[in-house]
Amino acid sequence: MGKHKRDKISKAVRSNPISRNNLEEQMIAERVLIGTDDAKTRGKAKYQKNVEEPEFVDEKMTQKILKEARRQQQGIDNEILTEQGASSAKSVPKRKVMSLGTQDSDSSDDDFGYALPEAGISREPFDVTIDPEEEKALELFMKKDAEPMKNLANIIMEKINEKKTELESQFSDAGVTMHDLHPKVQAMYEGVRDCLKIYRSGQLPKAFKIIPRLVNWEQVLHITEPESWTAATMYQATRIFASNLKDKMAQRFFNLVLLPRIRDDIMQYKKLNFHLYQALRKSLFKPAAFMKGMLIPLCESGTCTLREAVIIGSVLAKNSIPVLHSSAAMLMIAEMDYSGANSIFLKFLIDKKYALPYRVIDSIVYHFLKFEHDKRELPVLWHQCFLTFIQRYKDYLSLEQKESLQALLRAHPHYQITQEIRRELLHSKSREEMIAADAEAVVNVAKNSKKNEDDEWEDMDSD
Repeated sequence: MGKHKRDKISKAVRSNPISRNNLEEQMIAERVLIGTDDAKTRGKAKYQKNVEEPEFVDEKMTQKILKEARRQQQGIDNEILTEQGASSAKSVPKRKVMSLGTQDSDSSDDDFGYALPEAGISREPFDVTIDPEEEKALELFMKKDAEPMKNLANIIMEKINEKKTELESQFSDAGVTMHDLHPKVQAMYEGVRDCLKIYRSGQLPKAFKIIPRLVNWEQVLHITEPESWTAATMYQATRIFASNLKDKMAQRFFNLVLLPRIRDDIMQYKKLNFHLYQALRKSLFKPAAFMKGMLIPLCESGTCTLREAVIIGSVLAKNSIPVLHSSAAMLMIAEMDYSGANSIFLKFLIDKKYALPYRVIDSIVYHFLKFEHDKRELPVLWHQCFLTFIQRYKDYLSLEQKESLQALLRAHPHYQITQEIRRELLHSKSREEMIAADAEAVVNVAKNSKKNEDDEWEDMDSD
C-alpha cells in the first residue's frame, strides 16, 4: 500500500510584533509602512526607519556650556600654578621633546605603515628642544668655507644634464641619437605636476607610479618639480621609489630630492613636518641607500646643524637597521673629519648595542684619540658619545687602548662625565681577557663533545 499522505495544513502566519501595533505606535517607533507595486512582492510590506534631522543646541545653551568649560579650565590652571609655584606661572606648556642623554634604545619601531596606531604617535610636526650654548659650541667644529646649499631644482638639472651628456656620447658612438620627450608625454607629466602640488591624500596618478620603471626617470621626475611637492606627496613618492628602485637609484633619489627637502623644512620651520618624518622612516627600507645617500653626505657636508642631527638621528634610534650597514656607517663617520653632528649619529648607533667587529671598535677609539692634542673646548655631546661608547664596549678594548684613553681624559676633562668614564675603564675586562675566555670556552666545548662521543661508543660496545 502506498504511504498515507498527511493533509496539508496551512501554516499559521507568524505574528509580527510590529504589525500588531496600530499606526500611531508605528510612527512612534520611527517606522513607516511602504507599499510596493511589484507583482511578485505585492501584498508584502517593508519597514523603513524614518531618520529625523539631528537637533542642535540653541544659542543660550551653547553659551552656558562654554562658560562652564572656561570656568573648569580656569580652575585646573589655578591648581597647576599653585603646585608649581610663582616661578612657573609665566612658563608655557612644554612639548614632548627628545632627550640627548643616555637612553636605552633597544626597542625598535618597525611599523613603517602610513596608518598610525591609536596611541603613541601623533600627526604633529617632530620638534626638539635645542640648547643655544650647545649649538654655539658645535658651530666651532662646522666648516666655515663650506659651499652654500644649492637649490633642489639646480641639483636635479645638473645631474640630468650630466647624465644626458653621458648618454648622448654613448649613443653617438653607437650610431644612435637620443631624442627629447614626446610633447604628449611632456604635457601629461605637467598635469601630474599640478596634481602633486595640491595632493593631500588618496590615490596618486598612475603616470607618476611608473616613473621608477623608466630609464630616464630623473628627466621625467624633473618635469613634476619635486621642490613644489606637498609633504604628503613626498611621503608617497618615497614609498614608491624606495620599493621599486634599486639601491643605487634609490640613493640618488634620497640624496637629490628627499635630503634637500628635509633640510629646507627644518631650516624654515625649526621642526620637521609629520609626512616628511614618515618619509624619512620609510627611506630606511633601503638601509644601504639611506646611509650612502643621506647620512654620510650629511656628515661630510660639515654644515649639519644640531637640530638636523637630532631629528634624523631619532629615526636611527627608533627603527631597526641591519648590523652590516650600521657598522659600515660607523666606520666611515669615525674616519671622516669631525663635526658636531658626527657625535650625535655615533651616539645613536653605538647605543643600539650591536656586536661590532674589532675593526669598527678600533676606528672609533682612534676617532676619539685624534682630539688628544686639540686645544679647542669639546662640546658636551662629544663627552656623552665617549661615555656611551665606553659603557657599551669597555670589555672589548685592549690594555694599550685603555691607557691611551686615560691620557685623553686628562687632556679633555669634564667635571661630571670624565669621572664616570674613568670608573668604567678601571672596572672592566680587557680584550685579551675576553679572547682568552672565548678560547677556553671553545676548548671546553670540544672536550665535552669528545667525551660524550666516547661515552656513546662505550655504551654501544657494552650492548
